[in-house]
Amino acid sequence: MDPVAYSVSDVLKLIGISRTKFYELVGTGEIKVRKIGNRTIILARDLSTFLESLPTIGGRDGK
Repeated sequence: MDPVAYSVSDVLKLIGISRTKFYELVGTGEIKVRKIGNRTIILARDLSTFLESLPTIGGRDGK
């Protein structure tokens, strides 16, 4: 079964960004987070949405 949510540490490892950059993205609203008590989680679908919104580079259309 695929995870439905990730911890901040999991997301940092998965996409290879720093904690500072992560919270910058949260601050600008680019990554949505949820709170369960003191714990911050990121829904898998929100992480996918963020990643899919990133610009593409190269490829056949030259972008």
